[in-house]
Amino acid sequence: MSPPPPPGPEAGLPPALAELLRGFEDFLVAERRLAPLTVESYRTDLRAFLAWGQKSGAGEPSAWDRAAVTAHLGALRRGGRSGRTLRRHLSTLRVFARFLVREGRVAADFTADIAQSSAWKRLPKTLTDEEVDRLLAAPDEKTLEGRRDGAMLELLYATGMRVSELVQLRLGEVRLDAGFCLIHGKGDKTRLVPLGDVARQRVAAYVEEVRPAFRRGRLSDHLFLTRRGGPMTRQAFWIRLKIWAKVAEIKREISPHMLRHSFATHLLRRGADLRTVQALLGHADISTTEVYTQVDREGLRRMVDRFHPRG
Repeated sequence: MSPPPPPGPEAGLPPALAELLRGFEDFLVAERRLAPLTVESYRTDLRAFLAWGQKSGAGEPSAWDRAAVTAHLGALRRGGRSGRTLRRHLSTLRVFARFLVREGRVAADFTADIAQSSAWKRLPKTLTDEEVDRLLAAPDEKTLEGRRDGAMLELLYATGMRVSELVQLRLGEVRLDAGFCLIHGKGDKTRLVPLGDVARQRVAAYVEEVRPAFRRGRLSDHLFLTRRGGPMTRQAFWIRLKIWAKVAEIKREISPHMLRHSFATHLLRRGADLRTVQALLGHADISTTEVYTQVDREGLRRMVDRFHPRG
């Protein structure tokens, strides 16, 4: 006799909650088009909330309210969970609450007025305007690799895309004539992001003068290639970034994602609205974008402390 199948994620839940969990997963896959690993993360977090509710007298939708969510997050915190984990759990419950409202299972979003504790927040690390300028000017334009790297860095900062999105770009997805870039993001979602003049010029120069030399007659539709003609990888770009950061005399640790964080923070500082930045970054939930407003407030506070006579 073959062994029984392993228990599913809804094992141990009452039938009604197990069905609700499956419906939520279907919603994440079919309507939000999230990647399997992201769906698994949502499932794990929601399963923890439902299991906690069964033990704490909050096992039904009618008992799910602000107090229940904050009590659950408090239990996680007392259990030693990190601020990052708490933020992720709250994000999952926000999406779940909106799903329940849509399905008519609850009357209102019970997470709407729950703010992330400042103790949970890990503010994104960003570069200053001057550091960005030095970094973008660092690649050696006398070499083919330097011109490619300069175009990649310029495009990364000009669009705020993820490094995984950058290295996956195809030649036809960067429309230099029209001035926009078609980006395939998480969950198979696509967004259009405009390109500034400097980014267009550097990418155009790479496409016309560098890429043909790297391609060596091979067929490849990847935009950014290595000298051997293969597509650029995240790992290889990270190494190149560290080289140019050293040339730019940026003393602290730097990562490709810092350019994405800098893109968002610098836009908000110059007056861009939050919804626009959300769309440019490809965030499904605006609460993910809101953290950049906190970065900007922290920067303003430091400026006041430094320069105000009574700071």
